Amino acid sequence: MKIRLEPENYYHIYNHANGRENLFVNDGNYIFFLQRYAFFISPIADTFAYCLMPNHFHIAIRIKSEQELNKLLESSKKQQFFESLKLSKYEYFISKQFSNLFSSYTQAFNKQQNRRGSLFIPNFSRKLIDSEKYFKQIIHYIHFNPVHHKFVKDLRDWKYSSFESYFSEKASKLKRDEVIEWFENKEKFWDFHQNEINEKMAIELEV
Repeated sequence: MKIRLEPENYYHIYNHANGRENLFVNDGNYIFFLQRYAFFISPIADTFAYCLMPNHFHIAIRIKSEQELNKLLESSKKQQFFESLKLSKYEYFISKQFSNLFSSYTQAFNKQQNRRGSLFIPNFSRKLIDSEKYFKQIIHYIHFNPVHHKFVKDLRDWKYSSFESYFSEKASKLKRDEVIEWFENKEKFWDFHQNEINEKMAIELEV
């Protein structure tokens, strides 16, 4: 049963390229995806962590409140349409924003790479984050993913994750202060990331 996307809930979202293809083949692809992500997803969700890998990605988010989503829905002038849906208007709207992200990126990628067809696996995966322990494990897992897949030996060497942003003074849309509070401080945030997650957790989270 697919988990519903509801206001103010926390989720681990991930998706993978079709077959053996890659989602990202150069630096520009990673940057463009993050720009599209900011356009489509930042209005509907707060982001705590992300990691873009060559053939898949992971993010940890919290869906915005009903009040915030309603403002977006009102501005979209689609209230009558949403009222006719069997799905929650929030669930449809949130899913549609992700669909728009994937479609927008795919169109640009296909044009650049002279390819056709879908790029992402349909029906992106999501898991509800329902505890503090699980939240911390997800943040670790997302940032540790490049090491887990043996792209780098040190997670700090992977350019396309949110990890280094937590030690930067540059402006960011990431909810950095909230995440650090979950770990108490930056020192404990770093200490937690130095330990490998246990084998069972890795299996449960694997794409």
